[in-house]
Amino acid sequence: MKLNYKSFGEGEPLIIMHGLMGMLDNWQAPGKELAEHFNVFIVDLRNHGHSPHNAEHNYQVMVDDVVELLNDLGLKSANVLGHSMGGKVAMKLAQDFPERVDKLVVADIGPRSYKVHHQSIIAGLRAVPLQDIAKRTDAEQFMKADIPQSGIRQFLMKSLFHKERNQFGWRFNLDAIENSLELIGEAIDDMDYQGETVFIRGSESDYILDEDWPDIKLLFPHSYLVTIDDAGHWLHAEKPAEFIKAVEEFLL
Repeated sequence: MKLNYKSFGEGEPLIIMHGLMGMLDNWQAPGKELAEHFNVFIVDLRNHGHSPHNAEHNYQVMVDDVVELLNDLGLKSANVLGHSMGGKVAMKLAQDFPERVDKLVVADIGPRSYKVHHQSIIAGLRAVPLQDIAKRTDAEQFMKADIPQSGIRQFLMKSLFHKERNQFGWRFNLDAIENSLELIGEAIDDMDYQGETVFIRGSESDYILDEDWPDIKLLFPHSYLVTIDDAGHWLHAEKPAEFIKAVEEFLL
């Protein structure tokens, strides 16, 4: 699958991958900052943003998509950064194709399996009458019952677009995502990865717990952990300066 992407800057290549129901636009600001030192490629993973939609959505096919992108760009290897679902894609890429990953940055996700907890979000998205709303902000009132967090609603609404003149649509493939939630929660433990790795977590997030670290070190023995204070799961948006600093200190 040919993935949509944007590139900035010059230098060593750096691939950046977003999380579930995100898109490359979420990474424009940090991508441009990192482009001061790197040739940055921010990517729409399959079924997200402007990349093609397909019923198949699992980590194997997402990794295959990224390998195809690297080949199309003529890159033998690159630094790789992934957040949440994108972090799991990055970890599996490193495990399965270690020769294609120079250094690995994983943002607020671990390789363990996670319980599926997006059912309420799916319900909130399904509640939006896409054919009836007149503007993007109209969608929020229909989402509130299932998605009480304003920040999450605002994040999701960025993916609303005019599919036709009088009808909105979602940039992400909601059907494929809903059908693949169990697969998205799967563990990434094919094998160990011996390359240099940093895991960056938010102190207010529960995606990487202290008790997870021994198991992470078994799979990523040359890794270390950075914690950003007062940041949650969207640490790159909540604490951008601290996040960029952690990435640059590792990669440079």
